[in-house]
Amino acid sequence: MTDAETAPSALNLTLPQVSNHQRRTVLHGLLLGALTCSAHAAWAQSLIATPAQTEGPFYPDRLPLDQDNDLVIVSGRQTPAAGEITDLSGRILDLRGNPLGGVTIEIWQVDHNGRYIHSGDASARNDANFQGFGRFETGQDGRYRFRTIKPVPYSWRTPHIHVKLRKGGRELLTTQLYVQGHPQNERDGVLRGIRDPGQRAAVLVPFVPSREHQGELAARFDIVLGLTPES
Repeated sequence: MTDAETAPSALNLTLPQVSNHQRRTVLHGLLLGALTCSAHAAWAQSLIATPAQTEGPFYPDRLPLDQDNDLVIVSGRQTPAAGEITDLSGRILDLRGNPLGGVTIEIWQVDHNGRYIHSGDASARNDANFQGFGRFETGQDGRYRFRTIKPVPYSWRTPHIHVKLRKGGRELLTTQLYVQGHPQNERDGVLRGIRDPGQRAAVLVPFVPSREHQGELAARFDIVLGLTPES
């Protein structure tokens, strides 16, 4: 018997046979992968950079001793802050939709009585049980979470929460988030200063009943940086 005559038999012994089912499985996986990549690309293209906004005059001039991500309970006190307790969460992303880890996010806001913890706004009306400022560092998934209260209006400002991002000692972004649908939004000069409709919509956040904690609210605010921390 010649080598040519034995070749097909040898090949059949050494190469695994691929069934139609296996082929379909591989093709299905490739198709799903392509669709996933395509969907992610389309989603990333729809992302809008979160607009920068003024820091305002009330970034704390003296940071509180308690600077964690739970603003509702101050260390050493048993009574929670007054107001509608809110779980504020989201992700920090770049314009390609990639999560950004190692970013420190800070928030500060007025208490239920409309007072900041800044010494220039301090009075007997300040809620001593409200931390007023908090920090959180994102993991590799870019996620952050705070426990705070739904912001309230004061003087000429619509309800808002101030937000600042830092990494490695560098400030990346300062902005504000607003309560979607609040009637004072249309009269707020800072919010109206965002001319681009898409960017304005990006900082309007729904505050909805929490699915995890009865009687509390939940709000999601994803922040999209127009540049990467390394650029």
